[in-house]
Amino acid sequence: MRQRFLLLLLLVALRAFPQAPQLSEKSQISLLTCAAGDELYYAFGHSAFRVQDPVLGIDVVYNYGTFDFNQPNFYLNFVKGRMIYSLSRRSFDHFLFEYELEKRWVKEQIFDLTLEERNQLLAFFEENYLPQNRDYLYDPLLNNCSSISGTILKEQYGDAIVFDGSYLEKQYTFRQLVRQFLEVNSWSMFGIDLAFGSRVDRTATVQEHMFLPYYAMTQIQHTTKDGKPLLKRERTILNYAEHTKQSFFPLTPLFWFTLLLVFTGIVTYFDFTHKVKSRWLDFSLFLITGLIGIFLLFLWFATDHTSTPNNFNILWAFPLNAIVAFILVFEDKLPDWSSKYMYGMLGLMGLMLILWVLHVQIFSPVLIPLLLTLAIRYAYLIRYSKM
Repeated sequence: MRQRFLLLLLLVALRAFPQAPQLSEKSQISLLTCAAGDELYYAFGHSAFRVQDPVLGIDVVYNYGTFDFNQPNFYLNFVKGRMIYSLSRRSFDHFLFEYELEKRWVKEQIFDLTLEERNQLLAFFEENYLPQNRDYLYDPLLNNCSSISGTILKEQYGDAIVFDGSYLEKQYTFRQLVRQFLEVNSWSMFGIDLAFGSRVDRTATVQEHMFLPYYAMTQIQHTTKDGKPLLKRERTILNYAEHTKQSFFPLTPLFWFTLLLVFTGIVTYFDFTHKVKSRWLDFSLFLITGLIGIFLLFLWFATDHTSTPNNFNILWAFPLNAIVAFILVFEDKLPDWSSKYMYGMLGLMGLMLILWVLHVQIFSPVLIPLLLTLAIRYAYLIRYSKM
């Protein structure tokens, strides 16, 4: 009760006086790493800073992962890549409650810093927490609650901080790193693979690996300051098992795309036998792929996302398909140019495979049955145009 009263007095004092208090010799600053959860926005874990001082009664968490669904134009800003995140400050007990409730482990890594360096870091947090400073432009790969930990250490201590990457088996691309935390055959990972352009297929630097909290935690174990380990000691605060995700194959994209492939194959066989075309099947395939392509072009050229430009998924999700769809549904006899268009679409899909083989962009393997579905219809429509 006494500690909570002191903490309340501290928070009131911090609001009243913008200058941060001077920590005592018994103070410590640490990085908290929290386990991944079941929801997509918890799938990669979380990082935050903790400042403790038993003499002053301080035990607060500075959390750069705070966002508000009620912000004006929240969803529009999300689509445009203009997500605003904020630094929040709350008591450690309140911060920990959520993870206790969800049974997610929390680990703490205490930094080996001098008193002067601890006060320097606290002053930085307090300056950042001012209303005019606490908001920042969020980037899921380059500037998030976890990557910012490495950025802050570098900004505060400069070249004295060295991130040793020798612990890495290899330096991964951003796409490979994301796939380590999500099942490739899941709708969430399929959507991410679809939206990500070729930029995420470059190899991340050692520090850039820290955009994932688990990597940030391991990196702190292999970071030095002035040639000495930055990590003083670490401990487990909440000791729960890692959450495991059970996938049910009939609910996965691979199952549904394979089902679509089989259905399309059967329909195409009967179309060939009766020398007709199933206009509503073609309309659906062309319209959906065209609309996806238009959305990908929007993400490429009309947003501030750093991960969505140069997206060659538009080679199969071709925007013009959305227009051709209406021609196919209203015309029994295909226009003279239709066969050339279908040849062109097959050619674009072939180009996509070349880019895949050359690792210019890595596509979701879940796409394979969908690509075969499109190829079957393109090939049949070429033949039908000559009937």
